[in-house]
Amino acid sequence: MLRPTSSSALATTPKFGETELRTRGENLNLNGNPEQEPIIQVEGLKKTYQTARGSLDLFDNLNLRIAPGEMVAIVGQSGAGKSTLLHILGALDAPSAGTVYCASTNVASLSVRQAAAFRNREIGYVWQFHYLLPEFTALENVAMPLLARGAVKREALAVAANWLREVGLEERGAHRPGELSGGEQQRVALARALVNNPRLLLADEPTGDLDEITAAMVFDLIKRLHQSHGLTSILVTHNLDLAERCTRALRLESGRLVPLASLR
Repeated sequence: MLRPTSSSALATTPKFGETELRTRGENLNLNGNPEQEPIIQVEGLKKTYQTARGSLDLFDNLNLRIAPGEMVAIVGQSGAGKSTLLHILGALDAPSAGTVYCASTNVASLSVRQAAAFRNREIGYVWQFHYLLPEFTALENVAMPLLARGAVKREALAVAANWLREVGLEERGAHRPGELSGGEQQRVALARALVNNPRLLLADEPTGDLDEITAAMVFDLIKRLHQSHGLTSILVTHNLDLAERCTRALRLESGRLVPLASLR
């Protein structure tokens, strides 16, 4: 029987139901201890694209280390490669050179099938657009990742209902995406991203389509869930006010990540 979790979460294998308990949250240093084994370790990352004018190097010997529990913001101009970096970290794209370890896994070495299983097990994604399935209810949308792993529908819906409660939408479970506001749609997308209890949350402009007040509310929710569920989170954002509230902020420029002591 699946049971909703909070500070303890399920670390699953690709086959649904083969689970073991992973304790997180209460005893985790949420500021990120640099002496801990990093959950993300990137060394010498290079990404090259072929264009009509020749090769384009997006990253130039990019290095990144993120400790468990950190909440890291990545800022930078449009076209700098922020989304591409998230895709590589999350096994959605492959580097041209360099090493990328995520959750102790060399993601560049994974087959297509292994990468899909890894993403489902270890990573939650939130994008600028919610990408909810319009023909399904909010509850069904949240349950989709569990159903994809072979969960019994009744149990998957029970866990999904708990996550809708966590994001403050327990009364909206029967509504379809078109019946929800933009902020509500993004909160449903956040619940869907976390329903498998991943260790890592990757968020690409999660508040980019929202007004200022709603954006602040969604960010507050992300930060609360980051802390209460012991996540490690990476947020791409153009909002410097929100980036300042993360553990640390990095700027992606000229193919490298530059630490920022201040965003002002």
